[in-house]
Amino acid sequence: MRLRVLGCSGGIGGRHLRTTSFLVDNDVLIDAGTGVGDLSLAELTQIDHVFVTHSHLDHVTSIPFLVDTVGGMRDHPLTVYATGSTIEILKNHLFNWAIWPDFSEIPTPEAPFLRYEEVELGRPVTLMGRKFTALPAIHAVPAVGYHLDSGQGSLVFSGDTGPNDEFWKIVNQIANLKVLIIETAFSNKERYLAEISRHLCPSMLADELAKFERRAEIWITHLKPGEVELIMEEIEASIGSLRPRMLQNDQLFEF
Repeated sequence: MRLRVLGCSGGIGGRHLRTTSFLVDNDVLIDAGTGVGDLSLAELTQIDHVFVTHSHLDHVTSIPFLVDTVGGMRDHPLTVYATGSTIEILKNHLFNWAIWPDFSEIPTPEAPFLRYEEVELGRPVTLMGRKFTALPAIHAVPAVGYHLDSGQGSLVFSGDTGPNDEFWKIVNQIANLKVLIIETAFSNKERYLAEISRHLCPSMLADELAKFERRAEIWITHLKPGEVELIMEEIEASIGSLRPRMLQNDQLFEF
């Protein structure tokens, strides 16, 4: 499997800041933040599947534009995978005709441009030999992370989450883990904001990584613009021995 980082910032501002989205091979998105908009029309038409971690706008904002742009160019619907709770939020608050048309009924309910498929924690979705498994996350809305397994190696994305013992219990059992992408949205001086919004700051990340028993590359995502350097300095000071690095747009991972 090949994962390309389309966006990994906690906000926008300039060409280098795009919100969360990863392109897997040519046909799968993990979240659909603003980075999806940098893909060409030809690349957009190849996307068949979108795995959503949660309903917050920075992770789903490109789904409406994607389906509206390429729906009529395709011969089968785009499939959005999410938990039942997240699907209900998307239906009620995004694809509700008031914010955006309901493309699960367009052009007809029998042949729509968009369809939903519910995911369950721990139950893999297999697409052409690739496994995508939802992992527990603790956030301000119902949320998950994802475990991507090619058979040869695995990548884990935490999604947006606060402290989460159940996540580490599962991750520590992944024998072929190569890459861990984990969020750290706030600096230590904003720990209170991290706690109430169910995110991490560097001191909280250090506590979480103390539970990590595997050896893998560690990449930090979802840093707030304006605090990037401070957050990474604080991470280096507290857990530099683990060599965590900041995720960047257009990075490629093969596993």
